[in-house]
Amino acid sequence: MRQLAPPIGYHSRVGYFPLESMSFESVKALVEDDLRQVDAVIRNRLASDVVLVNQIAEYIVGSGGKRLRPLLVVVVARACGYRGAQHSEAAAIIEFIHTATLLHDDVVDGSKLRRGRDTANEVWGNEASVLVGDYVYSRSFEMMVSLESMRIMAVMASATNKIAEGEVLQLLNANDPDTTEERYFEVIYRKTAKLFEAGAQIAALLAGASPAVEAAMAAYGRHLGTAFQLVDDVLDYQSNSAELGKNLGDDLAEGKPTLPLIYALRTGTEEQRVLIRRSIEEGSIDRLADITAAIESTGGLAYTARLARREAALAIEAIAVLPDSAYKQALRELADFAVERTH
Repeated sequence: MRQLAPPIGYHSRVGYFPLESMSFESVKALVEDDLRQVDAVIRNRLASDVVLVNQIAEYIVGSGGKRLRPLLVVVVARACGYRGAQHSEAAAIIEFIHTATLLHDDVVDGSKLRRGRDTANEVWGNEASVLVGDYVYSRSFEMMVSLESMRIMAVMASATNKIAEGEVLQLLNANDPDTTEERYFEVIYRKTAKLFEAGAQIAALLAGASPAVEAAMAAYGRHLGTAFQLVDDVLDYQSNSAELGKNLGDDLAEGKPTLPLIYALRTGTEEQRVLIRRSIEEGSIDRLADITAAIESTGGLAYTARLARREAALAIEAIAVLPDSAYKQALRELADFAVERTH
């Protein structure tokens, strides 16, 4: 018989605590033991007889980051009443797929900085980065098999296919100032939100959740991932390089028409539209300060942030099906964090 989740406000390590004061760090503390196990799985599963594979994989996984995706998996599993250990493997699978996409993305985009450090392709070259990305990606599928669930395999096979399609769609949108808001959202769903959605869904599947709860958790992940990406696109024009861990204006330099730009193109003056169109077409950040000013004056950042808050609210609405627990409150906090973060 599956144990129920602890009562709301209770944590085995610290007892009861006021949920309204819960922070992102509190969420991580709530599942501290789970996250430690996820790290152990990651280190163990990355091991290879090929030294260069170990070096690059360790470099990218050990370079920091929020680990939001594996955190999402373990919290959703616990919120759904799961008391086993396979959620650590599932969380590592999600992190491996994310890592593989980072390695490939940085090559495609020609990125030189990620999380405040040189990208793997900058250190070891494009060839090694792509091949190790393939290794990490294929290792994730080996790990999926160990879960012995065709439903989980089906969810993850579909998700990875959608992510690949998202990469191609983004490539098609590059340097195209006529990219619509609809096309933009299709890209961020496939490239970013789909992995969040899949992570939350397989966590529910591991917990043996009902179809209704499984669908709700998938919706939670989808809306959380969308909110997270929208905020990322705001921060590309509003943060600073030290906080963001990458160079400001990187998206524009790659010719990516993100939502703040799309909105400014739709609502700006003729002069602003000409400037933004030319910059997207050329992938130029020579006038980044002017473009940032145009985005701000047209309300592009506020508009994008408003849609991010709407997505976070939809994520919180989706978890209403769950029984009250500290883990359910943690899911609310993750939604708040997605839109309140500054890096």
